Amino acid sequence: MEMDWVNGILRFDSFFAVTIGILVLFIGRQLNNVFKPLKEFSIPEPVTGGILFSVIIAIVYSVSDIAIEFDLVARDVLLVYFFTTIGINASLKDLLKGGLPLVILLAITIAYMMVQNFTGIGVAKAFGLESPVGMLGGSVSLIGGHGTAIAWAPRISEGYGISNAMEIGVACATFGLILASLMGGPIAKFLITRHDLKPEKKEALDVGVADEESNGHISGFDFLDAILSIHVCVILGYILNESIAEMGLQLPLFVTCLFAGIVMTNIVHNIGFRRITGTSWPARKPAVALIADIALGTFLAMSLMSMQLWTLIDLAGPIFAILTAQFIVAVLINIFVVFPAMGKNYDAAVICSGFGGISLGSTPTAMANMSAVSQRYGNSHLAFIIVPLVCAFFIDLVNALMIPYFLANF
Repeated sequence: MEMDWVNGILRFDSFFAVTIGILVLFIGRQLNNVFKPLKEFSIPEPVTGGILFSVIIAIVYSVSDIAIEFDLVARDVLLVYFFTTIGINASLKDLLKGGLPLVILLAITIAYMMVQNFTGIGVAKAFGLESPVGMLGGSVSLIGGHGTAIAWAPRISEGYGISNAMEIGVACATFGLILASLMGGPIAKFLITRHDLKPEKKEALDVGVADEESNGHISGFDFLDAILSIHVCVILGYILNESIAEMGLQLPLFVTCLFAGIVMTNIVHNIGFRRITGTSWPARKPAVALIADIALGTFLAMSLMSMQLWTLIDLAGPIFAILTAQFIVAVLINIFVVFPAMGKNYDAAVICSGFGGISLGSTPTAMANMSAVSQRYGNSHLAFIIVPLVCAFFIDLVNALMIPYFLANF
């Protein structure tokens, strides 16, 4: 355990970062219980606590010039845990059921990415800025997230002479993450209330345990069985990731672990170590849902609490204009395109909450939005199947082709 003080920077190691992340998650939960509108609009608890904590850190910096930083290695491990549980909960029957909706949502997402880039470029030009600045406020940072922004910023800086490309990209990704976290729940509530939507059948939650089931018994061996299954899938996902990397294709580790979970659940889950544990494969069991909830909540709390908001002040004008336009476009597409295309039912409303997370934020934000909505109104297993597949498997690949095309032609 280490806590270093170097050149005005207070840096916490992974142990402290996780501990503070858990505390932030509890604070978010208490705030949601006290301020009813937060729960009413399904604002995720880690979002409430994380944003509050990042604001406090910014105030500390403004008063004392002390910057607080966190080692986020453990946070990335939690992300792998979470997406592995999603893979473990996916059956081939569910995947086949999600086939057409998956294709439709993918097509809408690709079209939306183009709209997002045109919106960013249009607003940037209205401020007299170059098109690449608009791209940094488009799919590079918003639907692409911090990772894509950090990866492309140096290329845009060198190729187009935009010296502060990194700051613009990270700023847009950061504010986009906040907007995405706050967008999904209210959109779902609006659609569910307006159309009087309810789940077609009661389903066990993919992430978390419903309040009425919170006193259900999960033994230590149930928990360890789920952990063991997750670890086996992560090992297989790591091997697959290394093999793919040798072929020249870079994919995030959580993507291959998600795929490994799907393979294990549908093909080989009853062989080998299952005879040692004497248990059935834990797909759709409460222990896996509980681990998913812990991993996702702590990941998002750590992500939001670590934002350095003071770095974004100098870029406020054009960035806020771009993000305002992007927010309006995202809401309109969600309500008038995604919801009708997905069937105007309860599943469609939950998918819209997830699309709100994708559109301006990240895959974990989408999942947190859907989790908050599901715990309030009821689960949609279809949403938890197709949204992460669109996010994890396709968005990065499409963006890798779309970004250079827009930079070269617009």
